[in-house]
Amino acid sequence: MSHNKSGLMWFRADLRTVDNTALLAARETCDSLVALYLATPMQWHEHHVAPIQIDFIHRRLQVLREQLRALNIPLQVMEVADFSEVPAAVLRLVNEYQVGHVFCNKQYEWNELQRDHQTGHLLSQHQIKFSAFDDSCVIPPGEVLTQKGDPFKVYTPFRREWLKQFRMQGAAVQPVPAAVEASHVLGLSNGSSVGASGIAGKVDEPFTYPQTDSMAWPVDEEAIRQRLLTFCEEKAEDYHKYRDFPAFDGTSCLSPYLALGLVSPRQCLAALLHEAPNCLDEPESGAFCWLNELVWREFYRHLMVAFPQLSRNQPFIAWTRNVQWQESDKALKAWQQGLTGFPIVDAAMRQLKTTGWMHNRLRMITASFLTKDLLIHWQAGEQWFFSHLIDGDLAANNGGWQWAASTGTDAQPYFRVFNPTTQSERFDPKGEFIRKWVHELKDVPDKYIHEPHKWPGAVTLKYPKPIVDHKAARLRAIDRFKLAKGDN
Repeated sequence: MSHNKSGLMWFRADLRTVDNTALLAARETCDSLVALYLATPMQWHEHHVAPIQIDFIHRRLQVLREQLRALNIPLQVMEVADFSEVPAAVLRLVNEYQVGHVFCNKQYEWNELQRDHQTGHLLSQHQIKFSAFDDSCVIPPGEVLTQKGDPFKVYTPFRREWLKQFRMQGAAVQPVPAAVEASHVLGLSNGSSVGASGIAGKVDEPFTYPQTDSMAWPVDEEAIRQRLLTFCEEKAEDYHKYRDFPAFDGTSCLSPYLALGLVSPRQCLAALLHEAPNCLDEPESGAFCWLNELVWREFYRHLMVAFPQLSRNQPFIAWTRNVQWQESDKALKAWQQGLTGFPIVDAAMRQLKTTGWMHNRLRMITASFLTKDLLIHWQAGEQWFFSHLIDGDLAANNGGWQWAASTGTDAQPYFRVFNPTTQSERFDPKGEFIRKWVHELKDVPDKYIHEPHKWPGAVTLKYPKPIVDHKAARLRAIDRFKLAKGDN
């Protein structure tokens, strides 16, 4: 086996063997492969990655290991403290296996880009090839541009151009690559540990975290495939009707799988277009509505590449740095614990804390409440969400929070402020979702479920009164933004 015909496939947020661009390229280029996953506990802690998401990764790696074994590709799981230790760890494994070429799929966040640049530089010094591929978007960042060649800053024109390109090129799902011939299977050259602090060949030992509900978020290939197909076959048609009602099971619940690459956006689109082949020409349909959400995901990723400050704690709109935010540990804690006195906000926050997931409509409501009603900096909310979400994804989380806070890319002005009570009345009219999560309100009549403090029997409730007057808070928020912008 010649040196440059052995390769290393470095897995990150692409934990699958099907439709994996880098894996396919690695297999087409190399006769033999070894796979790598690097756990970085200190980096996860610094980035506020949720324990529930780390456990999700842990469980999926065990599945991935078996999938790769079937392809005669050994998976090494190693643990290093943070990104600064990654380049040397990759080089050690390259030397251990006598590999000539490293493959991976790109990650677009600032720290990840710096990590890859440093890794590629170190490998090049040792005459090792390093190839990174666009994989997590259907259309790679930098390819959906205005007529002037600039990145889009507003979603709707971005979607128009994205759809135009998608119609021309489509999005083929690539198969699982062919297995490595048995005679070419790589093994540890000396049978020892690969270095760092991880253990060679072990998936279950380097890092363990609190267990997630494996029934709610299964990681085996068939369960994931079935979740996607069931949604496209049974729910996509009515997605636009029911997606905003949290008491109704009307969403795909695929976000954790997309965030960590257990499923690709191309797989999602292929399944959707199989069931609704005309949805691109039916913008009022449920199928198009879900496709729209996939394009939003792409938009936020494209933005993160075009405007790197987004992954460096900076607002998209420069003047919003001048907004005078409130600092209130008491109010922040009430929001975090679901004790604001606004039932829909509290139900959503308790759902997040208990399950590691939150319905998308509720993410908008709770984010608007924190940033506009309480005037607490969006970064506090962004960090809290990320530290609890099983589907934590920097581009989507940051994009959503900045949208809600009116510091991000949005065609709407800053005086859009969600009214949590009217949102509650509209999207949880009978209080079914509220009662599921705010048990103190289980006996409150429907008439008062959205404003329980107005119920004549409210004196018996062990539930807080609203911590803020929404009408006054809305005006305060608008005034603060006007002042920051310099509007008269």
